[in-house]
Amino acid sequence: MTMKVLAIIPAYNEEESIDATVTELVSVAPDVDYVVVNDGSRDGTAALCRQKGYPMIDLPVNLGLTAAFQTGMKYAYRKGYDYAVQFDADGQHRPEFIRMMVDAAVRGGAGIVVGSRFVEKEKGFSARMAGSALISSIIRMTTGRKITDPTSGMRLYDKTIIERFAKGHDFAPEPDTVAYLARCGTKVCEIQVDMRDRTAGESYLSFTKSISYMARTCASILFLQWFR
Repeated sequence: MTMKVLAIIPAYNEEESIDATVTELVSVAPDVDYVVVNDGSRDGTAALCRQKGYPMIDLPVNLGLTAAFQTGMKYAYRKGYDYAVQFDADGQHRPEFIRMMVDAAVRGGAGIVVGSRFVEKEKGFSARMAGSALISSIIRMTTGRKITDPTSGMRLYDKTIIERFAKGHDFAPEPDTVAYLARCGTKVCEIQVDMRDRTAGESYLSFTKSISYMARTCASILFLQWFR
């Protein structure tokens, strides 16, 4: 891999999983740089990263996933990375797919590559999957693009999108931003990936927050995005 690639790892109370996540990333994808963005964790996440010598940006308070990821994108922009990948600290994302995502971006000229669980596999039946299917339908209706796994958190962004995140104030690592950029002409593609279940740590989204998240995302894509 000749391109400079950065894995941005937002971490909130991930003391139990961050070490295994970073160790696997370094072992499986040694040519990918990484930075942990500690989002004001209340546990020992920051202390563990310092002890292990992991590259880390330590936010003094919990700002949420959007601010943590934007911080990582500013770092990627200032360091001149060609690609940045959003990579979960909880071990759900698998580093062997990062190279495939970069290859897909280079080969297809894509500004965004989504690591999708459903390119070759069917979605299961659950409230969350129903919400994902609804978001997919709304994105297709408003952009003409088919994205089978819009809520996947494993997304790769090229240099132009890194700059937009770094310099803008209304870009979030969310489906509505992907839909907005697709409507503005950014090429978006998906590749099939496998993901694991979270085994430890604290998710940014609780059940009630997940319901609110789905509702806000749908409203944003259908109405709010047109006024950006």
